[in-house]
Amino acid sequence: MTFVELKNHQVWHDFTEVLENIDANALIKEHLELCDYKVCGYWDESDNYYEEITLPSNLETELISSSIGLNRNQKFIQLKFILQNLINNNHVRIGELSLIYDENLEFINENWYIDTEFLEKFK
Repeated sequence: MTFVELKNHQVWHDFTEVLENIDANALIKEHLELCDYKVCGYWDESDNYYEEITLPSNLETELISSSIGLNRNQKFIQLKFILQNLINNNHVRIGELSLIYDENLEFINENWYIDTEFLEKFK
């Protein structure tokens, strides 16, 4: 059995270099603008269906994690963001959005988590 210690492996340096060269803020901004700050066909945790959810116009985002993945035929990068709304000078978390891109930075998929109860309060 071969044991590989990843702690100091070149893969971490390479991954860090890739992430430093990706403008995650530009990617999320472009994605939100393309969807017109709307989420369509959303099922919440209680199995309630929302045909359309409109996100606040003063939405702020923050990258909280990034990862690379490999499967049989594909390499991808996943960027996970917090979605926040500024209310009374406080950042209030209203959800998360994960964006998944292929090795050419072509969009593959998105995964949303929206706090629908919060959004209902501030309609």
